[in-house]
Amino acid sequence: MSLTVFTSARFADHLTPPGHPERVERHLVMQAVAAEFRQQDGAVVEPRPASGEEIGRIHDADYIAMIRETAGRATALDPDTFTSPDTFDVACLAAGAAVSGVDHVLDGPPGSRALAVVRPPGHHAERNRAMGFCFFNNVAIAAAHARRRGLARVAIVDYDVHHGNGTQWSFYDDPSVLFISSHQFPYYPGTGAAGDIGRGNGEGYTVNLPLAAGATEADYSRAYSAIAWPVLRAFKPELILVSAGFDAYKDDPLAAMRLEAESFARLTAHVVAIAEDCCRGRVVVTTEGGYHLKGIADSLRAVIATLDADATDTAMASHGDETAPRGDATVSAVKPRLARYWHL
Repeated sequence: MSLTVFTSARFADHLTPPGHPERVERHLVMQAVAAEFRQQDGAVVEPRPASGEEIGRIHDADYIAMIRETAGRATALDPDTFTSPDTFDVACLAAGAAVSGVDHVLDGPPGSRALAVVRPPGHHAERNRAMGFCFFNNVAIAAAHARRRGLARVAIVDYDVHHGNGTQWSFYDDPSVLFISSHQFPYYPGTGAAGDIGRGNGEGYTVNLPLAAGATEADYSRAYSAIAWPVLRAFKPELILVSAGFDAYKDDPLAAMRLEAESFARLTAHVVAIAEDCCRGRVVVTTEGGYHLKGIADSLRAVIATLDADATDTAMASHGDETAPRGDATVSAVKPRLARYWHL
């Protein structure tokens, strides 16, 4: 298999106030893991910034101009989301890394995979609003880029512990982009209920898997096996994007889930296996949240190993014999709402 990592030392130039969880140390940990991959002869490439046109497919022009105007100074956009003098440029580069990943897998040979190791994260950023540490919605910009390049069906799988509200709203009425999100619920940002399934022509193309705090890999496996994987296969995507947040890790300070580092690898492996069947292995992964430094390192390392391996090596087990009360509750809540759109 062929994995290319897109990342940059410039991601250290986005600064947050002392004590903020989305801190530069996250970047240092991720860069150390990327350096390990490079030392093993892995391809690590400097991305290009996303263009104004590419960002503008997801965000309003006035909003982009507002973020641009923060260049050279530190501002507070909300109680959680802060700019620093270089934030605008760094956010453009993070979006560009995801776009670069899409170009890599579309222009490369079958089986090409890409991983954008970036900060700031993006999946909370809405069309005209920064929030949740996010400025530009990296994965949504990448999906819009893929559509502009001619793909008819693009899927996004988001396993960050927080619901990707910005990604959901970007495509809520669009049947060409399938959005699947598993997340702790109820929790920040308050969206992602079982009944959030899309609007108009997009009904049925938003799939939320709200999981109660304390969910284990068995719970995730139950919900994904019963809902997400069948829908993803039936959609027949031409490209799968992954919002890879590692804050469902068992020791993360901002959440209350109980996943191990290998849990993220197995989730990713299942996505890769479906991509091998549906879309010539085209997978682009971009980092999102994750605030426990060891959890970030171990999880990212495990995901890189999975993306750089055969798709069948580490697919997520079914956990059919394990108790999964939270997963069962999620399936019971979600399945009836999607049954008219998908064979579940």
